[in-house]
Amino acid sequence: MQWHRTGAQTLLVRLLRSPCSGVPHDIAAAYATLALRSGELLEAIERGDLALPADERDCVLRFARRMRRIRSLDAPFESILRDEIARTFELPALERASGESEEALQETELRLAEPQPLEEPAGVTGWQRHFSASALNAYAECRRKWFYRYACGAIEDRGSAASAYGSAFHLALEDFHGEYPRPVRADEAAMRRRIRECVTWAFESQRNGFDTRVEFELQTRRAQRTAQRYVDWLLVQEREAPFEVVGRETPAELELDGRPFVGFIDRLDRDERSGGVAVIDYKTGSIPATPAEYVEKVRGFRDFQLPFYYWARTAAGDRVTRLVLIPLKDALLDVRPVALQVGRNISLAELERSRTRMIELSAELASGETREFATTRDASACTYCAYALACASKPPSEAQRFAS
Repeated sequence: MQWHRTGAQTLLVRLLRSPCSGVPHDIAAAYATLALRSGELLEAIERGDLALPADERDCVLRFARRMRRIRSLDAPFESILRDEIARTFELPALERASGESEEALQETELRLAEPQPLEEPAGVTGWQRHFSASALNAYAECRRKWFYRYACGAIEDRGSAASAYGSAFHLALEDFHGEYPRPVRADEAAMRRRIRECVTWAFESQRNGFDTRVEFELQTRRAQRTAQRYVDWLLVQEREAPFEVVGRETPAELELDGRPFVGFIDRLDRDERSGGVAVIDYKTGSIPATPAEYVEKVRGFRDFQLPFYYWARTAAGDRVTRLVLIPLKDALLDVRPVALQVGRNISLAELERSRTRMIELSAELASGETREFATTRDASACTYCAYALACASKPPSEAQRFAS
């Protein structure tokens, strides 16, 4: 009744998570988290922002319809409004007997139900779909994060300017290398002109990913400056080791111990002198500063991206000699890739261990025996996590740990 009068979002969320909503607890918690970020609970439900099975989707849609109806009620007396709410939610009529006090009525309304026996713990249903390096990276970073994103499909991040920037830059370079698979100094002016056009088109296609026009303009200009530095690097690379781009957004498919892994490789280059293939991954976020730092992540089983691409292309018949991360984040710095020479910076044994660990983790996730998904101990992993608000077990931040 209070929500009927005020329409307060916090009250609406409490109603969603109450037993009378008819919405399963985990689904209610996911939509409550989404509402805290967007401020639009009923609209989010009606848009179907969360991917749910049919029966659970019907539950939340029924709740939204009921709340819309209650909000539209124009009852002249509180008793009539109370009865309408009870009918809407198919609750017993909350009628007050003659002479019954308000306190007695509230006691009736708040009578506790008998406690129910606890369910026997059981494993989470085994993951039966394809696997990816990014999914295993999420599992390695925080198992609870993997559970929310992949097992529950609880909530998806609405995206950010950073993700829109990354998507647009990837599109621009895919288009650019379709015309210039062999960068040469004689084409420098045409290449610089063409990459400006590609960046303009790609960012325009991602305009909705930026919250404001100012942000869109600033990020586009940042990308244009970075793209010119990228051309600088291409021309240096062409002079030192001529190459040809032989793949753009190439599907990476690999079966490990009977389980399928899939992904997409940003770029594949073939060295014109040796014939070796380089696997290229564009990075518009933070990356390790040196090959040694990245190899340390591979050794610690905290990153499976390039090892997965190595094995996928090896299985496809390529002789992969280099694994490369290209940083495209800072427009003020020259493009300086983190390049791993297979057999020199990273050994075949290390790639084999990474492959073995991928098989072990995929078997663990497919087993259906995992009962608990522990949270990370690294609080920095929670900073941009879409599930941080819903995670009651996340580690305290450094400021919280050392607060007086």
